[in-house]
Amino acid sequence: MTSSSATSTATPSSRRLGIIGSIVGVLALMAAVLPHWVVPMVFPPPPADQVIVDTGHRIKDRVIARVKGVEYQAPRIEKSAGRSWSETASATAISLGLLAILLSVLSLIFREERLLAGVAAILGTGAIAVEISFVMIGALILIAILYVVANIIGLF
Repeated sequence: MTSSSATSTATPSSRRLGIIGSIVGVLALMAAVLPHWVVPMVFPPPPADQVIVDTGHRIKDRVIARVKGVEYQAPRIEKSAGRSWSETASATAISLGLLAILLSVLSLIFREERLLAGVAAILGTGAIAVEISFVMIGALILIAILYVVANIIGLF
């Protein structure tokens, strides 16, 4: 005797968007973290004393232009290869992070597995957070340097 009723077999839910979103999230996190270690090794930054001397010359030229009453024309500085790579990696990390978050949302909308959607969202958000944290650290260092220079000049 065979049963005519259909047996309920659980059909596996699709995982495509969650998997793609997770892969994109991992790539975003790699684009956010790796360039901050790899780029300085491949394209080392100029020595600190050279940067300080160049900055001092620019400040001196600016002060002289102000004293003479002439508008200061800053010299055109070419971007280094390392800086170009870092900027490209930052834009890539943020773009891929946003794409991972989008794929995570689409995965939830199409009722795919929540775990993979969550992983994709966390990886994308993490990549964006890493990029923002590096920008904030750079801004804090710049503020500290400006404060020290202003303190030496006697503005504070």
